[in-house]
Amino acid sequence: MDYNTLRHFADSWGLLAMTLFFLFVIAYTFRPGSKKRAEEVQAILFKDEAND
Repeated sequence: MDYNTLRHFADSWGLLAMTLFFLFVIAYTFRPGSKKRAEEVQAILFKDEAND
């Protein structure tokens, strides 16, 4: 593969793949039920402080 082939791939399919990945991450973050999981993760930060 030469530079021009890789550049063509990145300009077309690479951009499409990154866009789809970005949309998947956004959809996963805002899906129903994710608020409970986010609150559980937030509680981990203060778990040790509550035991003092």
